[in-house]
Amino acid sequence: MWKISLLLVALAAAPCGLTAPKSGARDADKYLAWRTAAEAVLITRADANSLATAAALRHADSALAKGGAARTEPSALELAAHASELAPQSASIGWLHLQLCAATPGCDIRDVATVLRWVDADNGAAWLQTLAVAQRERDSTEVERVLGDMARSQHFDFYWNRIVVLMVGALEAARDQLPSGIAGSDSARLSASIGIASGVVIPSVMPLLESCREPGTAAERRELCFKLSKIMQRGDTVVAQLAGFNIERHLVAPDGREARAIAERRRILDWRTTEAGKFDIPLLPWTKNARARARLALMRAKPREEDVCIAILQSHKVALDPPEVHP
Repeated sequence: MWKISLLLVALAAAPCGLTAPKSGARDADKYLAWRTAAEAVLITRADANSLATAAALRHADSALAKGGAARTEPSALELAAHASELAPQSASIGWLHLQLCAATPGCDIRDVATVLRWVDADNGAAWLQTLAVAQRERDSTEVERVLGDMARSQHFDFYWNRIVVLMVGALEAARDQLPSGIAGSDSARLSASIGIASGVVIPSVMPLLESCREPGTAAERRELCFKLSKIMQRGDTVVAQLAGFNIERHLVAPDGREARAIAERRRILDWRTTEAGKFDIPLLPWTKNARARARLALMRAKPREEDVCIAILQSHKVALDPPEVHP
């Protein structure tokens, strides 16, 4: 059952029902050509946001090219490092740099993670990659230490909204230089940015979930995990919130009041994301760009995905909570 819960959390990364576009085989070559050209244009522009977007694009290329010819320099990691140098106070770009370092064989995450924690010291998610290393090495002492630092944090952010907005802005700024057909409108740029970001921004939460569910976990660790679960339930992404619910659910009595409260909170979150997502499918095709611009405005103003969902529902006068379930 626990493994099933882990899988559900891992798959639940779609923001407010909004997902990356799916392409058929016919469109794959066209998209690949666009992506290659976009990388070159963004690298030439050489500002931090453009380089960060190019880094995420190049990472996607590298993932697709596994087993094939190696990409030429600069690598995704090098582009992200340069972007971080240009914007040293940007937690969003620092987060992207850390995720790309963790995904690159031989990259030592320690310095990159330390820099991010200096920029956003209150973000518990900045310890995730460090925890993953300790969990992989079965270093229980280090796991306990890292969980303690995470449990003292104030928030748990993956910077999803900010990074998607950053990428949309980079593509919009370069729109006159980019090939047509893929990101030529506000709606298309939002969809493309979600597709780019989805492959790099959301890390695996499995090491954390497993650390909090190890057989024989001591009371002290359970207390740390319980505190952290509450922080994660206020996280900036749906996937972080779901992970928080899963951690707490396995730390409380299955039939108790706490378990029922968790189930209800999860039901409310599911309702908000699903109902808000319905408004991303306009009845009139010519309203797609207006809706994309409205969502982007909310993403700029509100760092949490759930808050964006709430604002969308409020603007359409839709109930924030699902109908009551009667036994």
